Amino acid sequence: MTQIYCDIADIKTIKKYSTKKIVKGFTTNPSLMRKAGAKNYELYSKEILKACKNKPISFEVFADDYKNILKQALKIKSWGKNVYVKIPVENSKGIFMGKIIKELSKKNIKMNITAVYTHKQTNKILSKISKTTNLIISIFAGRAGDVGKDPIPEIKKSISSAKKFKKTKILWASVREPYNFTQASQLGCHIITIPPNIISKIEKFGKSFKGLTNDTVKAFLIDSRKSKFKI
Repeated sequence: MTQIYCDIADIKTIKKYSTKKIVKGFTTNPSLMRKAGAKNYELYSKEILKACKNKPISFEVFADDYKNILKQALKIKSWGKNVYVKIPVENSKGIFMGKIIKELSKKNIKMNITAVYTHKQTNKILSKISKTTNLIISIFAGRAGDVGKDPIPEIKKSISSAKKFKKTKILWASVREPYNFTQASQLGCHIITIPPNIISKIEKFGKSFKGLTNDTVKAFLIDSRKSKFKI
């Protein structure tokens, strides 16, 4: 069964969703932290940790070179046993972060490798880790779809490659609609990270097609009456 992680950095929302059984963990990134109003990255992250009830959570580095990524990663790792250090598969210059992935794997640090799009990237990541490394590989399915790319073949091949690594999990990232959860489950994705508004829709799964038809027709009828339309 594909686990749902909530993709959010707002502390009030994390407190709310940490009590939900459907939510098994959390993911954040610098953009979500900025949107949530964080001023001090470390202090804000530690407040999040208090709210997430020891569920797995990913905090991302924002340095762009080996020395500072390593420094930030070691610091983030120290914040809690449930913390995954989020590392981009490449830096802004397009350089593969294999060296840092290998170094953190040797130190047995939990990692979430982010901004992944292809199974070739997945294979490069797997070549740098030990089979005992707790690793999440986040494949940005939604963003691939946004530019007309089909992410499904890449996810399938990534899941296949990861089978030899029992502690590696493939994550469907950048969700666009509730049905993505169904797709991820059918593929055998270990995790899908979803914003709160879409999680609330998934919780309501199960309505019949007849029920959907009835709801849709009623909504059209109500709006036509509110507007006092006449023909």
